[in-house]
Amino acid sequence: MRTLIVTEFVSLDGVVDSPGGGDHPHAGWTFKDVAFDEAAYELKGREQLEAAAMLLGRVSYDEFAPVWPTMEEFKEYNEMPKYVVSTTLDEDAVANGPWQHCHVLRSLDDVAALKQGDGGPIIVHGSATLAQGLAKAGLVDRYHLLVFPVTLGSGKRLWADDADKTKLALVEHASYANGIQMAVYDVAR
Repeated sequence: MRTLIVTEFVSLDGVVDSPGGGDHPHAGWTFKDVAFDEAAYELKGREQLEAAAMLLGRVSYDEFAPVWPTMEEFKEYNEMPKYVVSTTLDEDAVANGPWQHCHVLRSLDDVAALKQGDGGPIIVHGSATLAQGLAKAGLVDRYHLLVFPVTLGSGKRLWADDADKTKLALVEHASYANGIQMAVYDVAR
């Protein structure tokens, strides 16, 4: 069975909405509001090297697909299989689109089947709605969180308001000079 990892930039009040840009009133809050510290992003580089596949929701796919294929810093992600969970995307358009190795999954059952297969970890970037659905379905095995010292008050959150209680086990943590906290949690089952 493959490990499914949700990785997020998250504010202290749990918001994951528009960390690098987007429609949120404070879009870009990870870079605009917190001083850059390269050490704080070491986890992101490690994720790219350790992941065997990427899983995205439709909105994240729509935002990443036009940009990431041209970015050398995402070389490993660009070369690995990518799966988009969507009931509306055209499979042929995704398969033949700008981002190579992309496939459409139609449901969380499809995600569960992918997870049951052979291979390395599946990383979920962004995709707050997808992350909430995966958590509710009991499909998340681990969370990689970079917690930023900012509160946003509103926006998409990592966990749904009606989410079940979930016990997490801290397996790695670090603090950085700019106030970012890295926390890696396994879902306790």
